[in-house]
Amino acid sequence: MAWPLQGVPAPMLAIGGAPPDEPGWAREMKWDGVRVIAVCAAGECALYSRNGNRVGGSYPELVTALQGLAGKRALILDGEIVAQEADGAPSFGRLQRRMHVARPGEQLIAEVPVRLFAFDILTLDDRDTMRETYLIRREILAELSFTAPLSAPPQWLEMDATKLLDVAREHRLEGIVSKRVDSVYLPGRRSPAWIKTPLRQNTEVVIAGWTPGTGAMAPTFGSLVLGAHDETGRFAYIGNVGTGFTQAARRAIRRTLDEIALSTSPFDPAPPEAAVGGWHWVEPILVGDVEYREFAGARLRMPSWKGLRTDKAPAQVEVPPVR
Repeated sequence: MAWPLQGVPAPMLAIGGAPPDEPGWAREMKWDGVRVIAVCAAGECALYSRNGNRVGGSYPELVTALQGLAGKRALILDGEIVAQEADGAPSFGRLQRRMHVARPGEQLIAEVPVRLFAFDILTLDDRDTMRETYLIRREILAELSFTAPLSAPPQWLEMDATKLLDVAREHRLEGIVSKRVDSVYLPGRRSPAWIKTPLRQNTEVVIAGWTPGTGAMAPTFGSLVLGAHDETGRFAYIGNVGTGFTQAARRAIRRTLDEIALSTSPFDPAPPEAAVGGWHWVEPILVGDVEYREFAGARLRMPSWKGLRTDKAPAQVEVPPVR
């Protein structure tokens, strides 16, 4: 969608890929949270999400901290709001408790504290820092007096990406981002000057149905409905997957789904969104493999289809561990 805000830079976006191994790149950790642009002017601060919505009401402690940081200065930061577990690992599942609460009370703020990791600076007073190189922007950022719950996360120059990915994996972080040290900030652009390398997990799933597709996917399906067995043996809904398929795979899977169609949901109860989404059900006999970012106990986050598999029976497919 188009960036809806005038006078506020849209966030620069990274492409996905393997980290480059040539000189001239810095590395940062990739934090699993909510991307925001923080805008401060004349003593007032606002937070805007990636789609341009104003979200500061959900994080009043961050707005207050930003006001203290900026004072009367003009300041625009790019960063990530993160909720952390006791060991410091970011948890998108915990953050969800704050994301959709417009005015959190003191108890929720205390139970689910959040931090803002500011990894870029776009404006400082009358200076448009987006025209500066990455290294200069990081130097300017380092000169700000960050205090909790605000911080500027570290960056590493010429660090071996494999070692850094191992550190990210050990600390249950989302991955790493590589950034060209001579790159400028390109608002709203997805640029190869930033390359994200996420760490992902795999799990088996049982296909329980499919949702109608649109456009080029209308003849096949929009997404597959996924299930697995919880600790009691109940067949539970764990989300949908709509990416990772070739067109040939979509056609082959759809032919198989038509052969095992059911008139009723294999879940008890069926997900509430199924009724309005026109979902179609199938016998839960096909097992597949998906890659995903996180499972917080409700549904897989950012799953991608890897393929069908025949080496595991549907009854053996279990709900992935909550992380």
